[in-house]
Amino acid sequence: MIIAIPVIESNGENSQISEHFGHSPFFAFYDTEKEKLRIENNSLEEHGPGDVPNFLYSKGVNVIIVRGIGQRAISFFEQLGIKVIRGASGSVKDIINAFLENKIEDKEYQVKEKFHNH
Repeated sequence: MIIAIPVIESNGENSQISEHFGHSPFFAFYDTEKEKLRIENNSLEEHGPGDVPNFLYSKGVNVIIVRGIGQRAISFFEQLGIKVIRGASGSVKDIINAFLENKIEDKEYQVKEKFHNH
Protein backbone atom coordinates (compact mmCIF):
# COMPACT_ATOMS: atom_id res chain seq x y z
CA MET A 1 0.00 0.00 0.00
CA ILE A 2 1.20 3.49 -0.81
CA ILE A 3 0.18 6.40 1.42
CA ALA A 4 0.53 10.00 0.24
CA ILE A 5 0.75 13.00 2.59
CA PRO A 6 1.03 16.60 1.38
CA VAL A 7 3.86 18.32 3.25
CA ILE A 8 5.31 21.82 3.54
CA GLU A 9 8.98 20.79 3.56
CA SER A 10 11.34 18.09 2.37
CA ASN A 11 12.63 16.98 5.75
CA GLY A 12 12.06 13.22 5.62
CA GLU A 13 9.91 11.73 8.36
CA ASN A 14 10.00 15.07 10.22
CA SER A 15 8.21 16.90 7.37
CA GLN A 16 5.03 18.61 8.56
CA ILE A 17 1.66 18.16 6.88
CA SER A 18 0.41 20.97 4.66
CA GLU A 19 -2.73 22.97 5.37
CA HIS A 20 -4.19 22.27 1.90
CA PHE A 21 -3.33 19.10 0.01
CA GLY A 22 -3.18 20.33 -3.59
CA HIS A 23 -1.05 23.40 -2.96
CA SER A 24 1.60 21.77 -0.81
CA PRO A 25 5.12 22.17 -2.16
CA PHE A 26 5.90 18.47 -1.62
CA PHE A 27 4.26 15.06 -1.24
CA ALA A 28 5.53 12.34 1.06
CA PHE A 29 4.99 8.80 -0.25
CA TYR A 30 5.23 5.89 2.17
CA ASP A 31 5.25 2.31 0.89
CA THR A 32 3.96 0.10 3.71
CA GLU A 33 5.32 -3.12 2.16
CA LYS A 34 8.86 -1.84 1.62
CA GLU A 35 8.70 0.44 4.71
CA LYS A 36 10.22 3.16 2.53
CA LEU A 37 9.56 6.91 2.54
CA ARG A 38 10.30 9.36 -0.26
CA ILE A 39 9.54 13.06 -0.63
CA GLU A 40 8.85 14.53 -4.08
CA ASN A 41 8.27 18.06 -5.32
CA ASN A 42 4.66 18.86 -6.16
CA SER A 43 4.85 20.00 -9.76
CA LEU A 44 1.09 20.66 -9.67
CA GLU A 45 0.89 23.45 -7.08
CA GLU A 46 -1.04 25.33 -9.76
CA HIS A 47 -3.49 22.79 -11.14
CA GLY A 48 -6.92 22.17 -12.58
CA PRO A 49 -9.73 20.08 -11.09
CA GLY A 50 -8.76 16.42 -10.88
CA ASP A 51 -5.10 16.94 -11.80
CA VAL A 52 -3.65 16.11 -8.36
CA PRO A 53 -5.86 13.03 -7.78
CA ASN A 54 -4.86 11.70 -11.22
CA PHE A 55 -1.19 12.42 -10.52
CA LEU A 56 -1.33 10.54 -7.20
CA TYR A 57 -3.24 7.68 -8.84
CA SER A 58 -0.43 7.40 -11.41
CA LYS A 59 2.00 7.01 -8.48
CA GLY A 60 0.04 4.00 -7.19
CA VAL A 61 -1.37 5.79 -4.15
CA ASN A 62 -4.06 3.87 -2.22
CA VAL A 63 -4.62 6.32 0.66
CA ILE A 64 -4.12 10.06 0.99
CA ILE A 65 -3.92 11.55 4.47
CA VAL A 66 -4.57 15.30 4.48
CA ARG A 67 -5.29 18.18 6.78
CA GLY A 68 -7.76 20.06 4.58
CA ILE A 69 -9.43 19.14 1.29
CA GLY A 70 -12.54 20.17 -0.62
CA GLN A 71 -15.48 17.92 -1.36
CA ARG A 72 -14.89 18.06 -5.11
CA ALA A 73 -11.34 16.74 -4.69
CA ILE A 74 -12.63 13.99 -2.38
CA SER A 75 -15.04 12.93 -5.15
CA PHE A 76 -12.17 12.68 -7.66
CA PHE A 77 -10.17 10.52 -5.24
CA GLU A 78 -13.16 8.28 -4.52
CA GLN A 79 -13.76 7.77 -8.26
CA LEU A 80 -10.15 6.57 -8.53
CA GLY A 81 -10.51 4.22 -5.54
CA ILE A 82 -8.18 6.26 -3.30
CA LYS A 83 -9.25 6.51 0.33
CA VAL A 84 -9.15 10.02 1.83
CA ILE A 85 -8.48 10.65 5.53
CA ARG A 86 -9.00 14.29 6.55
CA GLY A 87 -8.07 16.37 9.57
CA ALA A 88 -4.59 14.97 10.23
CA SER A 89 -1.84 17.05 11.82
CA GLY A 90 1.82 16.71 12.73
CA SER A 91 4.82 15.11 11.11
CA VAL A 92 4.93 12.36 8.50
CA LYS A 93 6.38 10.00 11.13
CA ASP A 94 3.53 10.67 13.59
CA ILE A 95 0.86 10.38 10.90
CA ILE A 96 2.24 7.13 9.44
CA ASN A 97 2.61 5.57 12.90
CA ALA A 98 -0.96 6.54 13.80
CA PHE A 99 -2.22 5.08 10.52
CA LEU A 100 -0.31 1.81 10.95
CA GLU A 101 -1.59 1.51 14.53
CA ASN A 102 -5.15 2.16 13.29
CA LYS A 103 -5.31 5.27 15.52
CA ILE A 104 -6.12 7.85 12.86
CA GLU A 105 -9.65 8.74 11.92
CA ASP A 106 -11.24 10.85 9.25
CA LYS A 107 -12.55 14.13 10.62
CA GLU A 108 -13.76 17.27 8.94
CA TYR A 109 -11.31 20.15 8.86
CA GLN A 110 -11.89 23.66 7.52
CA VAL A 111 -8.95 24.91 5.48
CA LYS A 112 -7.83 28.32 6.71
CA GLU A 113 -6.33 29.27 3.33
CA LYS A 114 -8.40 29.27 0.14
CA PHE A 115 -6.61 28.68 -3.16
CA HIS A 116 -9.25 28.22 -5.80
CA ASN A 117 -7.35 29.88 -8.66
CA HIS A 118 -7.91 26.95 -11.02
